[in-house]
Amino acid sequence: MRRVEAPSYPVSIFMAGSAYHARVVCGNFCSAVGLCVTVSETTYVYRGGSETGVVIGLINYPRFPKSPAEIWTVAETLAARLCPQLAQLSYTIQAPDKTVWFSHRPEAARLTTPSQEM
Repeated sequence: MRRVEAPSYPVSIFMAGSAYHARVVCGNFCSAVGLCVTVSETTYVYRGGSETGVVIGLINYPRFPKSPAEIWTVAETLAARLCPQLAQLSYTIQAPDKTVWFSHRPEAARLTTPSQEM
């Protein structure tokens, strides 16, 4: 038996939309770039309603280890591909060291965050 370790760096993409379409897009993406992800169906509950969606998981797979920056870049690329295919205007990517909200909504341009105000 062979045992291989790599530093942990789990990254999750949170996006509303069809789990079926997310699996199709992820499958095509993974086939093209040589990747494996998890696709978990979820429900987002918020003030005024709820909607179904997915959480896409990426890890630092020890068989093919990558740096945190490389894993993050793959997550951004996949999320950008998923967004229009799931007919969404925003999504969030979360890692151990940061969480970033991405939005194509016109009103988002007017929002500021504490990090932008510094």
